[in-house]
Amino acid sequence: MRPRVVVVQPIPEDGLRMLQQVADVEVFQSERMMSRDELIARVKRCDYLYTLGDTPIDAEVLDANPNLKGIAAMTMVPNVIDVDAMTARKIPLTNIAHIITKTTCDLTLALVLGLAWRLVEADRFTRNGRFRQEQSMSFLCHSLPGKLAGLIGLGRIGEEIVKRLRAFEMPVIYTKRTRLGPEREKELGIEWVPDKDDVLRRSDFVIIMASYNPSSHLMIGAHEFGLMKRTAFFINTGRGRIVDEPALIDALRKGTIAGAGLDVYWTEPPVGEPAPSPELFKFDNVILTPHIGSATWESRREMSKLAAANVIAMIKGERPPNLYNPQIYGG
Repeated sequence: MRPRVVVVQPIPEDGLRMLQQVADVEVFQSERMMSRDELIARVKRCDYLYTLGDTPIDAEVLDANPNLKGIAAMTMVPNVIDVDAMTARKIPLTNIAHIITKTTCDLTLALVLGLAWRLVEADRFTRNGRFRQEQSMSFLCHSLPGKLAGLIGLGRIGEEIVKRLRAFEMPVIYTKRTRLGPEREKELGIEWVPDKDDVLRRSDFVIIMASYNPSSHLMIGAHEFGLMKRTAFFINTGRGRIVDEPALIDALRKGTIAGAGLDVYWTEPPVGEPAPSPELFKFDNVILTPHIGSATWESRREMSKLAAANVIAMIKGERPPNLYNPQIYGG
């Protein structure tokens, strides 16, 4: 009998065809996530589970099928999967390489442009029949050249967004614990600022590029928003829990900052609802996107193929190329 693979949501055809060549594949055909009961029912009847990054897998799910042979997660960091429980049961868990650097940067720049040009407001303004004369003062926006972008954190994604910001003639400053070398700073055309508060005070666009860890938890709150210019915009495509969301809402309500562009939130499915906070829906100067930093056809095709390759390796009895818990093979 061919092995049975359950895919928790639709994936691009590229990855699906790879799986179908070696296994019987069942795809949960819905844009919503499976309920816990639906997931457990399917785990019971599969050999391999192909999951997306936001499907929680814990010991109870794993125990639904003592013969489960492996799980392939189509994500870089499977942070909603109980890795210890999988390792204890000798079940391989695979992830994929980080291939979404440029797509996340493109989305970040889209939020910068969208806020500067008030694109969401402009669309609504036009659809509501309020467009009367293009030269009036009714809908003025902001030019990007000369506006200072301040990056909180600067890794691979941050370096890519710098290239895009510089293409719009925006000077860039950054802060991080480990400063880049002077040659790299010169190559990128950026200035290091040791004090985060100075970045917040000076910037016209504050962009969160820090990774999420205990030291960055709630790094941006009421104090930090109070330092920003009233004309400055705040963009977060990093992680929601870097930011005190009620403090952000309060800053928007009081006009402490000019607006915000958000792709990540304090609460996101499957952790709980609502996501994002309904309070954010009330602001015309806020752009909200549903955590879509990897959501291009090109990126998702590659992601699906990488995850499928991991499943195929497991089916063949080979060590998968992106093994997340190598302890099960002795390291």
